[in-house]
Amino acid sequence: MRLLRDHRTLVALAAIGLAAAATSCSPEDEADDNTGEVAESADECAVEDLPLKEEGVLTIGTDSPAYEPWFVDNDPSNGKGFESAVAYALAEEMGFAKDDVKWIKVGFNSLAKPGDKDFDFDINQVSISPERDKVVDFSEGYYSAAQAVIALKGSPAAEATSLDDLKDLKLGAQTGTTSLTAIRETIQPDEDPAVLDDTNVAKQQLQNGQLDAIVADLPTALYISAVEIPDSTLVGQFQVESGQTEEFGLLFEQGNELLPCVNLALENLKEDGTLADIEQQWLSADVVSVPELQ
Repeated sequence: MRLLRDHRTLVALAAIGLAAAATSCSPEDEADDNTGEVAESADECAVEDLPLKEEGVLTIGTDSPAYEPWFVDNDPSNGKGFESAVAYALAEEMGFAKDDVKWIKVGFNSLAKPGDKDFDFDINQVSISPERDKVVDFSEGYYSAAQAVIALKGSPAAEATSLDDLKDLKLGAQTGTTSLTAIRETIQPDEDPAVLDDTNVAKQQLQNGQLDAIVADLPTALYISAVEIPDSTLVGQFQVESGQTEEFGLLFEQGNELLPCVNLALENLKEDGTLADIEQQWLSADVVSVPELQ
C-alpha cells in the first residue's frame, strides 16, 4: 500500500490555476513532441526497460532553495512538502524504491530551453504553456493554482479590492515565472514591474518598502503571508487570461520516451485518490477564503 509521508502543516492553503511564459526556439531546435502521451499498460513500463539517465535510478530536478509548502527544510529528498510527496508517490507507482530516487539542482530559469537535460524530469511549479511546449515536453498536469497579491498590512496596496486598484502600484515577481507574466498581461500596471532573481529577493524588497506588493502563486503567497512575513496580508487572488485554469506539469527533455510511463503513473495516482490525498495533506488542510480580484 502506498504510504504518504509524515508532514507539518504550517498554513492552510487553497488552490485553482496558473500560467507562464517562456522562450521559444527555431524550427531546427524542435524535436518530436510526445506531451500528453500515456503508456497503454504497466507492462510497457518495467523499471529495467525505462530510458533513464542512470540505469535503475530516477533522477529528478528542482531548484534550490526549494520553497515551502512545495518542499520542507530545503530538502527535496525527505518526502515532505507537496512536490516532494508527489515525486516519491510517482516513483513508487513506477516501481522505484525511495533510495533509487536521486535529486539534482536545476535553476528555474534554465528549464525552458532546448537541448539535453541532466534529469529524467523536473518538478518545480512549472506551468504548462504553449511557448514552453515548443522546446520541452510536459506531463499531464498535477496541480493548478491561482495568482495572489501580497502587501504589508496598513499599506495602500492592502486596501485594493480589484485589479484596477493595483495599476498605479510598484509590483514585483520572480523572473521567468507565471507571476511576472500575470503582472504584465493581466494587471498591466502603469509602471514596469520589478523583475527579481528569486522569491527571497521579492520578500525583502516588499519588507524594505521598495515594492508596494509582490505576486506569487496562491499556495506560496499564503505561506509567505502566514509564516514568513506575519505583518503582511493576502490582498486577493486572480486568474490569468479571462479565468482560464492552467496547471503545473513535470518537465521533460523534448522527445523523452519516459514521459508516457510517467503519465500512466500520474493517471493512476489521480484515479486511486493518492494525488488528492497529498494535496489535502500539504495544500488544503483547512478551507481558506481569499478574496477574488476582478
